[in-house]
Amino acid sequence: MQVILNHQQIHQKITRLGHELLENCFEENKIFIGGIQGNGFELAKKIAAIISQNSDISVNHFEIKINKTEPWKQEVELTIEENKLKKGFIILVDDVINSGKTMQYALIKLLERPTKTIRTVVLVDRKHRRYPVKADIVGLSLSTTLKDRVEVVFGAKDSKAFLA
Repeated sequence: MQVILNHQQIHQKITRLGHELLENCFEENKIFIGGIQGNGFELAKKIAAIISQNSDISVNHFEIKINKTEPWKQEVELTIEENKLKKGFIILVDDVINSGKTMQYALIKLLERPTKTIRTVVLVDRKHRRYPVKADIVGLSLSTTLKDRVEVVFGAKDSKAFLA
């Protein structure tokens, strides 16, 4: 197991992701940050906090519940009333993007209603796409083999990303 991001580096990356998003949505009054269940949602909450602390933008974060291994088997669920997202500025967040499958199915759900903009944000981009999804804002791009696994652990004092 090789640590690729330690606690301080993760904190710095998340702060940068938040500020980069602010540059993209500074003209907005309200934004929606949807995190894919698990670490994606944890990351979304952290990014939402940074944007709230550094702007007057109304930030609404929500969780996207999805079967990550077989997303077609059950409906993707949102923990926000879906009509609130209509014509909204939406930010889709996950911790790691690999094939793009999870993010693709989450995007399909978000596109069931007219939106103003959707941005995708990931902490680690592995660049092994099988689906036509790209991350707009990335904390770390990483070249890995298909056998490698990237894990992110968020802790109060000991967050880390590692290669397994």
